Amino acid sequence: MRTASITRTTAETRITVTVDLDGTGRFDNQTGVGFFDHMLDQLSRHALIDMTVRAEGDLHIDDHHTVEDTGIALGQALVQAVGDKRGIHRYGSCLLPMDDALVRAALDLSARPYLVWNIDFPTAKIGTFDTELVREFFQALATHGGITLHVDALHGVNSHHIAEAAFKAVARALRDALEADPRKGDAIPSTKGSL
Repeated sequence: MRTASITRTTAETRITVTVDLDGTGRFDNQTGVGFFDHMLDQLSRHALIDMTVRAEGDLHIDDHHTVEDTGIALGQALVQAVGDKRGIHRYGSCLLPMDDALVRAALDLSARPYLVWNIDFPTAKIGTFDTELVREFFQALATHGGITLHVDALHGVNSHHIAEAAFKAVARALRDALEADPRKGDAIPSTKGSL
């Protein structure tokens, strides 16, 4: 069972994340940040990860701590759920179109966190949501999930479409990386023998 539940409590937030990596993409995400919930729903649905997120944060200040700490907790949950990574593909990539937006994501579940982020949003906000928080979420996810993650916007004029394409592209890449490779059996996908 590739499942995990993580609770992260700080002076700024209380986050609980539950994941099932072998799910069907069921989601129940409630962070108090509407656009972010919508993006987490996309991540869950397109990665085929069952995901429940409950977040209480200092939203009277802004959305930053809630978004970042959710990324931290989700990254930790992914690490716990995937275990020693035996038999998985390890790598994943996706070129995802969404209307005017075209976003490429490529990732490696390497345990070597690194984020390359080449996305510029045309607007500072999507509704009330700060677009700079999209990068903050993926930085936290990559760092605490041990993911080498590259995300590039090749086209796009609408900030909502660009952000959603980024979440969906990462989701599809993550789905591929987490899938079992029938040719590997239970082998670790590394010449080092561990990841």
